[in-house]
Amino acid sequence: MPKIRIAIAGIGNCASSLVQGIEYYRRHKEPVGLMHPDLGGYRTEDIDVVAAFDIDRRKVGRPLEEAVFALPNNTKEICRDLPSSGVLVQMGPVLDGVAAHMSQFRPEERFDPSDAPAVDVARVLHDSGAEILVSYMPVGSQQATEHYAQACLDAGVAFVNCVPCFVVSDPKWADQFWAQGLPCVGDDVKAQVGATITHRTLTRLLAERGMSIDTTYQLNVGGNTDFLNMLARDRLASKKISKTEAVQSQLEEPLEAGHIHIGPSDYVPFLKDNKVCFLRLTARGFGGIPMDIELRLSVEDSPNSAGVVVDAIRSCRLALDCGQSGPILPVCAYTMKHPPVQMYDRDAREEMETWIEACLQKQAGRQACGRER
Repeated sequence: MPKIRIAIAGIGNCASSLVQGIEYYRRHKEPVGLMHPDLGGYRTEDIDVVAAFDIDRRKVGRPLEEAVFALPNNTKEICRDLPSSGVLVQMGPVLDGVAAHMSQFRPEERFDPSDAPAVDVARVLHDSGAEILVSYMPVGSQQATEHYAQACLDAGVAFVNCVPCFVVSDPKWADQFWAQGLPCVGDDVKAQVGATITHRTLTRLLAERGMSIDTTYQLNVGGNTDFLNMLARDRLASKKISKTEAVQSQLEEPLEAGHIHIGPSDYVPFLKDNKVCFLRLTARGFGGIPMDIELRLSVEDSPNSAGVVVDAIRSCRLALDCGQSGPILPVCAYTMKHPPVQMYDRDAREEMETWIEACLQKQAGRQACGRER
């Protein structure tokens, strides 16, 4: 299969896990840890990074294979000895990408913006030959996310939005990608097995077993820049909407606002990229008898994200191959917390498998027509 040429905006922990993971699966052919070892004929190792953007002085101007290990990144290493990529990290626009409160923390914990001028993102995308841009902007960076989305439209590049800044789920932006003939997947990636997917699964389980849920909360702590950034509560509006709707969508009747609380709790530096989640659900069963579930989940945050992003990227490339544009609804519902259309996770996976098969059949039909001519 041909390579899937991607650009990455934001070379933080999530990008580091993605880049390292691609090399890991290039060297290790076993499908451990993959939801789709083969997706429409594409494997994880078929992904090739051809452009990268960041704003931190410790990353800008450095080769990608070095920048993914630069501070403040602190995720666990998957594959340290990365080969030369030939890709230098270029300066992106800062816009609203750096929260003011970060300046109060140590340089090794926070972003340290470079004073280099921002590049023309659309031009870099065009010149690099990128087919898909993956956005890892910080939570609350709506302007920066939209800047990269617009650059994709200008350069003719598909878009995967991994953060809770609503673009793919916004009809105004979705229509523009549809009009330009470009697929997009978003918004706000679900972890492979993280807080949201676990919360959704437990919520749906109780609902399907006839339990009436009364209250629930989800509290998360971690020590990466994502949690540091989210100490600014004014940056959390879209994040809380995304995570709350993701859980509410699993219920026939949503809980009252005062009976559900989902959101980050605090920044604990020594946890680094480890995320600890605390879940609680209270419910009533047969005869109105109460029950409750409490769960503690501890997981390395960024590899948990990368395990889903590799599916979003390959799906986006498959959509390009099949001439599809706009939000790819089954893929969005399966891989993202805030898709244009919410689905139960079981249904989303079935819809995605059906979509993949339909794309492959369409490609086979085109090849058959070509042979007949």
